[in-house]
Amino acid sequence: MNVPAIQAQLLTKEYSNGRGCRDVTITVEKGEAFGFLGPNGAGKSTFVKMLAGLIRPTSGSAALFGHPIGTLAAKSKIGYLPELYRYQEWLSGEEVVRLHARLCNIEKSVADRRIPELLKEVGLGLRGRDRVKHYSKGMQQRLGLACALVNDPELVFLDEPSSALDPIGRMEVRTILERLKQRGITIFLNSHLLEDVEVLCDRMALLNNGEILRHGKVSEILNKRTSWHFKVGGFSPFLLSWLKNHTGLQISQAALDKNQDEEGIIVSSAIEGSTVWLEAEVESDEQVGWLNSLMIEQGLTLYEVSRKKERLEEWFLDAVSGLSHRGEQE
Repeated sequence: MNVPAIQAQLLTKEYSNGRGCRDVTITVEKGEAFGFLGPNGAGKSTFVKMLAGLIRPTSGSAALFGHPIGTLAAKSKIGYLPELYRYQEWLSGEEVVRLHARLCNIEKSVADRRIPELLKEVGLGLRGRDRVKHYSKGMQQRLGLACALVNDPELVFLDEPSSALDPIGRMEVRTILERLKQRGITIFLNSHLLEDVEVLCDRMALLNNGEILRHGKVSEILNKRTSWHFKVGGFSPFLLSWLKNHTGLQISQAALDKNQDEEGIIVSSAIEGSTVWLEAEVESDEQVGWLNSLMIEQGLTLYEVSRKKERLEEWFLDAVSGLSHRGEQE
C-alpha cells in the first residue's frame, strides 16, 4: 500500500483572535514537491507547525507516512526550517549543526562525515567554523537549511527558505531543493516567491483567511504556456503574417507605451518600417530563441525581449482579487 507523505483531514487550529486555519484537507504523495501559498496572515505557518508537531490542532487529524502528527515516529521522518529562527550566536555554524545531529540521535561517525558535506552543500563551506554572531541573515538561513537536512529526512518543511537571500542565493537554494527532489525527498514549501513554486513544485494550494481557496497541479494551472514581448524595428504586417504561419504560434501586435489602450492593443495603425511591440505565446524558452533568430533572419531589428508577468502571479492575484485578507496588522 502506497502511504502518502502527508495526509491531512479537516485539520483545524483556532485562536481567540480569529487566526489559525480551518478544515484544511490535503494529500501530498511521497517524492512530491508541494507549494503552499497565501497572503501574509493566511495561516500557512500555523498549518506547518501542526504537521511538524509543534502545536496541537483544535480538531481534525493528520499523518506523516502513516504516523499521526506529533508522534516520535512522525517527527523522525522530517526536517524543518522555520520562518523565524535563532541560533546560539556563541557557537560556530558547525557546532550548531552538530547540536541538531545529537538531538536527532545521529551517531558521531555519521555526523562527522555528513556535517562538512551539508555545510558545503548549502554554501557555507569553511565559514562553518565561524561563530554565528558573525553570520549575515542569509548565512543563518543557509545554516538553518543544513540543520533541517542533518537527519537525512524523508520530508522537509521549508517556511520561506529564500526570504533572506539575494538572487544568487535564491538560485543556489533552488538548486539544492531540486537535488533533494531528484533523490525522492518530499518537499513542502511555504513561499511568497512564486517563481520558486512555479519552477520546483508539482502541485500547490492557496490558503486565504485560514481556508483552502484553490489547489491543483502546477502544470495545469500554468497551462504550459506563457507570453513574451518583443520590441522590433522595421515592422511589416507581411512579416507578422509570415511569422504566425511559419511558427504556428499565437503572435499579435501589442504596445507597451503611450500608444496602447486599456487592453494593451496598439491604438494607431503601424506603418511600414516602424518600431512596435509583438506578443507571442510560447511553450518553452527554446521557442523564444527560435523566434529571435527568425525575426533577425527576416531583417527585423530586435531591441528588447522580456517575459510577461509571471503566470503563477496572475493565477494568485486572480484568486485573491476582491477578497479580504487578515494581513499582518489585524
